[in-house]
Amino acid sequence: MKFTYFAPAALAFATVTLAACSGGTEEAAAPAVDEVALELSDARLMLPAVSGNPGAIYFTVANTGERNYAIRRADVAGAGRAELHASMQMDGEMTMDSVGQVLVNAGDEETFEPGGYHVMVFDLDPAIAAGDTAEMTLTVVGGKLKSFPVEVRAAGDER
Repeated sequence: MKFTYFAPAALAFATVTLAACSGGTEEAAAPAVDEVALELSDARLMLPAVSGNPGAIYFTVANTGERNYAIRRADVAGAGRAELHASMQMDGEMTMDSVGQVLVNAGDEETFEPGGYHVMVFDLDPAIAAGDTAEMTLTVVGGKLKSFPVEVRAAGDER
């Protein structure tokens, strides 16, 4: 007689039975939340000069924690989609393309600026105007999220 097929079922039954018989009214402790130690400064969404074109978000992100974070996604309220992009020089020409992730080492910072990393923002809601504030949510590898307010500026307003 082989018991190996019955062992997982027996273990599951015993676990359920013990949990049901505990009779405690205490609720299970909530799992600890690991806060994403990223802080943004000078975050601004530059509206496109021509309606319907994409906008761009620039900022400096500081990793104030003790572990590295890789930003793998950006989402912007009021936009159809957003992509992490980088500008680079190839064969004497400036090009731009999406990137899979941007690493921010512990205790370091990364600058998202014209000619470097930035967030391209597509299909912006026409109601978004200079002077407004939009919300950008960054997702890091592992799925944790952190949201930030972003000042909306008119095209060419780099103040």
